[in-house]
Amino acid sequence: MLFALAIVCVMGGAPQSSALRGGAAEIDLTPPMSMKAALGGYGERMSRPATGVHDPLLAMALVLEESGRRVAIVTADVLAFPPDVRNALLQRLASGLPAFDGLILLPSHTHAGIDMTAIAPRNDLGIPQLGIFQKELLDFTLERLERLVRNASQSLVAVKLGWAQARLRGWNQNRRTDGATVDDTLTVIRCDRLDGRPLAALVQWTAHPTFLGPADMAFSAGWPGFMRRELATRIGGGVTTLYANGAQGDQAPVSRGGATGYEQAEHYGRDLAGEAYRVWARVGTTARLPIAVAYRPVTLPERRWHPDFMKTGGAEYGMAPEIAQRALDRLAPESTHVSCLRLGDLLIVGVPGELAAGPGLRLKREARTAAHARGAIIGGLADEWISYMLDASEYERGGYEASVSFYGPTLAQVISREAVEAARAVRKAR
Repeated sequence: MLFALAIVCVMGGAPQSSALRGGAAEIDLTPPMSMKAALGGYGERMSRPATGVHDPLLAMALVLEESGRRVAIVTADVLAFPPDVRNALLQRLASGLPAFDGLILLPSHTHAGIDMTAIAPRNDLGIPQLGIFQKELLDFTLERLERLVRNASQSLVAVKLGWAQARLRGWNQNRRTDGATVDDTLTVIRCDRLDGRPLAALVQWTAHPTFLGPADMAFSAGWPGFMRRELATRIGGGVTTLYANGAQGDQAPVSRGGATGYEQAEHYGRDLAGEAYRVWARVGTTARLPIAVAYRPVTLPERRWHPDFMKTGGAEYGMAPEIAQRALDRLAPESTHVSCLRLGDLLIVGVPGELAAGPGLRLKREARTAAHARGAIIGGLADEWISYMLDASEYERGGYEASVSFYGPTLAQVISREAVEAARAVRKAR
């Protein structure tokens, strides 16, 4: 267990910033067993319903308000969100609440949670390996997320906020190439009431929650769920703990022991919570800091299948050549958006899919420079899932990740360019 090169940053507020207010909530997102909802993550499951609940799926929200700006960070135990879910949620929230300047959805990417394609209204393909759309599950998910954000928005209180980072070597690995690029930075955002009582803690760590495999058929939040629960116990005080993944397109967790997938998830999550708690305990906080948020629309490159698709991703998801183009037309959007949320000197850069670690690390550096910020994290799979995103050389090399990258070799470059512009925009908004 290595814990070194710690970076602690207190976010200083600009003179014009007003006092910060915040609210937090969590809600059970586990579908009723009577709904016969499928688990997301593996085509081999053939959309079979979950057989039970190993541990609950949850969604958490942190709402922050400063100088008339209001933002909501929502994290959830789902594989990913399809296009349209965020807009549908915003429409539900439009009545009875002040408008949100920013709302970012950050799925944990658990491979035993709600399936993305099961809540995708455009999914009319009827392919079991890919996932079957279930309107009842979509309605359930939207209703729970709406209630969550409303609960977190009800009684905002004066808060103080800060963040810290540390390097954890040997906790994740590049699953495409041994010894290749990893993002080993652990980030913890701490939000307390003015009297010091904890309100919320957000942990960002970059790794696939894939200890659970196709044969594991019970709902589970995976290692992120064990991490959140253990961290909440260590902090105490009824704190709401949130988790966000990063540029994890090629990042896998390194097992810390356990005979079964569930045991490995528990060991990893609990151990990671211990590291996160040590970071949390050293965070300095301030009650005054600027909040800014920016969105950039992205016109995506032409949709296309990678030459490896039919023998890797296509084989897993039952995509015969004759329906491949229809699947692209229905499920791969022609446009998307990126976002950048500034919390004082920390940026949360929202990327709509699975960015690989190499371009993710570059994006963090370039975003920090563009925004004149001290720190940046990638909010992976933010708001919607569009594709894997690799450097051109890795795309051309092929393999599973490249085979489920649907917009050619320039996608990571296009997304990163617009994300840097979003970071530049929040610099101007300070």
